[in-house]
Amino acid sequence: MQVLSTWHELLEARDPSRLGEILAEDCVFHSPVVHTPQAGRELTALYLTGAMHVFNDSFRYLKEVIDAPHAVLEFSCTVDGIDINGVDIITVNAEGLISEFKVMVRPLKAVNLLHERMRAMLEQLGG
Repeated sequence: MQVLSTWHELLEARDPSRLGEILAEDCVFHSPVVHTPQAGRELTALYLTGAMHVFNDSFRYLKEVIDAPHAVLEFSCTVDGIDINGVDIITVNAEGLISEFKVMVRPLKAVNLLHERMRAMLEQLGG
Protein backbone atom coordinates (compact mmCIF):
# COMPACT_ATOMS: atom_id res chain seq x y z
CA MET A 1 0.00 0.00 0.00
CA GLN A 2 2.11 2.83 -1.38
CA VAL A 3 -0.27 5.42 0.05
CA LEU A 4 0.94 4.56 3.57
CA SER A 5 4.51 5.45 2.61
CA THR A 6 3.31 8.81 1.35
CA TRP A 7 1.24 9.30 4.54
CA HIS A 8 4.36 8.70 6.66
CA GLU A 9 6.33 11.16 4.51
CA LEU A 10 3.65 13.82 5.02
CA LEU A 11 3.68 13.31 8.76
CA GLU A 12 7.45 13.36 8.95
CA ALA A 13 7.61 16.61 6.98
CA ARG A 14 4.47 17.99 8.66
CA ASP A 15 3.32 18.93 5.17
CA PRO A 16 -0.48 18.88 4.93
CA SER A 17 -0.31 20.56 1.52
CA ARG A 18 0.19 17.11 -0.04
CA LEU A 19 -2.92 15.51 1.49
CA GLY A 20 -4.81 15.95 -1.78
CA GLU A 21 -2.40 13.47 -3.36
CA ILE A 22 -3.50 10.62 -1.09
CA LEU A 23 -7.17 11.33 -0.26
CA ALA A 24 -10.01 10.13 -2.47
CA GLU A 25 -12.51 12.81 -3.43
CA ASP A 26 -15.24 10.95 -1.53
CA CYS A 27 -13.04 10.18 1.49
CA VAL A 28 -14.85 9.96 4.83
CA PHE A 29 -13.20 11.02 8.08
CA HIS A 30 -14.40 9.64 11.43
CA SER A 31 -13.21 11.80 14.32
CA PRO A 32 -12.96 10.60 17.91
CA VAL A 33 -14.63 13.84 19.01
CA VAL A 34 -17.26 14.54 16.32
CA HIS A 35 -20.40 12.41 16.20
CA THR A 36 -21.08 12.52 12.47
CA PRO A 37 -18.70 11.34 9.75
CA GLN A 38 -17.05 14.16 7.81
CA ALA A 39 -17.45 13.45 4.09
CA GLY A 40 -15.20 14.66 1.30
CA ARG A 41 -11.53 15.26 0.56
CA GLU A 42 -11.61 18.87 1.78
CA LEU A 43 -13.13 18.11 5.19
CA THR A 44 -10.86 15.11 5.70
CA ALA A 45 -7.83 17.22 4.82
CA LEU A 46 -9.02 19.95 7.20
CA TYR A 47 -9.27 17.51 10.13
CA LEU A 48 -5.93 15.85 9.34
CA THR A 49 -4.27 19.27 9.01
CA GLY A 50 -5.71 20.25 12.39
CA ALA A 51 -4.39 17.06 13.93
CA MET A 52 -0.92 17.69 12.50
CA HIS A 53 -0.93 21.04 14.29
CA VAL A 54 -2.34 19.73 17.58
CA PHE A 55 -0.09 16.69 17.88
CA ASN A 56 3.47 17.66 18.67
CA ASP A 57 6.87 16.16 17.92
CA SER A 58 6.23 13.32 20.36
CA PHE A 59 3.71 11.75 17.92
CA ARG A 60 4.88 8.37 16.68
CA TYR A 61 3.42 5.17 15.33
CA LEU A 62 4.03 2.11 17.49
CA LYS A 63 2.54 -0.66 15.36
CA GLU A 64 1.07 -1.21 11.93
CA VAL A 65 -1.26 -4.02 10.96
CA ILE A 66 -1.90 -4.14 7.23
CA ASP A 67 -4.42 -6.36 5.49
CA ALA A 68 -5.02 -4.60 2.18
CA PRO A 69 -7.11 -2.60 1.56
CA HIS A 70 -7.11 -1.82 5.31
CA ALA A 71 -4.43 -0.70 7.74
CA VAL A 72 -4.51 -0.07 11.48
CA LEU A 73 -1.74 2.15 12.82
CA GLU A 74 -1.37 2.49 16.59
CA PHE A 75 0.06 5.81 17.76
CA SER A 76 1.10 7.59 20.92
CA CYS A 77 2.06 11.12 21.87
CA THR A 78 1.97 13.49 24.81
CA VAL A 79 0.06 16.79 24.71
CA ASP A 80 0.01 19.11 27.73
CA GLY A 81 1.39 16.32 29.91
CA ILE A 82 -1.37 13.89 28.92
CA ASP A 83 -0.35 10.62 27.32
CA ILE A 84 -2.50 9.87 24.29
CA ASN A 85 -2.87 6.44 22.75
CA GLY A 86 -4.92 5.74 19.67
CA VAL A 87 -5.31 4.09 16.31
CA ASP A 88 -5.77 5.32 12.78
CA ILE A 89 -7.89 2.90 10.76
CA ILE A 90 -7.32 3.52 7.08
CA THR A 91 -9.12 2.06 4.08
CA VAL A 92 -7.69 2.42 0.58
CA ASN A 93 -9.82 2.32 -2.59
CA ALA A 94 -9.06 0.56 -5.88
CA GLU A 95 -7.20 3.66 -7.13
CA GLY A 96 -4.79 3.47 -4.18
CA LEU A 97 -6.22 6.54 -2.40
CA ILE A 98 -7.47 6.76 1.17
CA SER A 99 -11.26 6.41 1.09
CA GLU A 100 -11.83 6.24 4.85
CA PHE A 101 -9.80 7.52 7.78
CA LYS A 102 -11.06 6.67 11.27
CA VAL A 103 -9.34 7.81 14.46
CA MET A 104 -9.95 6.28 17.88
CA VAL A 105 -8.30 7.71 21.02
CA ARG A 106 -7.95 6.79 24.67
CA PRO A 107 -8.10 7.56 27.61
CA LEU A 108 -11.08 9.84 28.19
CA LYS A 109 -8.83 12.61 29.49
CA ALA A 110 -7.04 12.55 26.11
CA VAL A 111 -10.33 12.61 24.18
CA ASN A 112 -11.47 15.67 26.12
CA LEU A 113 -8.14 17.45 25.54
CA LEU A 114 -8.20 16.67 21.82
CA HIS A 115 -11.79 17.89 21.55
CA GLU A 116 -10.81 21.23 23.04
CA ARG A 117 -7.61 21.59 21.01
CA MET A 118 -9.13 20.43 17.69
CA ARG A 119 -12.10 22.78 18.06
CA ALA A 120 -9.74 25.72 18.51
CA MET A 121 -7.49 24.60 15.65
CA LEU A 122 -10.38 24.05 13.23
CA GLU A 123 -11.75 27.51 14.03
CA GLN A 124 -8.30 28.91 13.22
CA LEU A 125 -8.13 26.94 9.95
CA GLY A 126 -11.58 28.11 8.95
CA GLY A 127 -13.53 24.90 9.52
